Amino acid sequence: MMKRIFLAAVLATFAAGSAFADDTCESKAVGKDGKTLAGAAKTSFLKKCKEDACTPKAVGSDGKPLAGAAKNSFMKKCETSA
Repeated sequence: MMKRIFLAAVLATFAAGSAFADDTCESKAVGKDGKTLAGAAKTSFLKKCKEDACTPKAVGSDGKPLAGAAKNSFMKKCETSA
């Protein structure tokens, strides 16, 4: 009985983890009508989404927001990995 409960808990954890992992900009690129975006609309959406995701992370080791070349470098690296 205990093994079944443990197995169910492990499976539920993996199922929930995979459901939350699909929350990327690519998966959010959907229009108001429910269809996926294409062309310039998709490109614009992805650029803004990645920028919005990376901006709060652009903080230096001292806790202050990055500025200038350091921010540009960080944003470029962050947006290509996002």
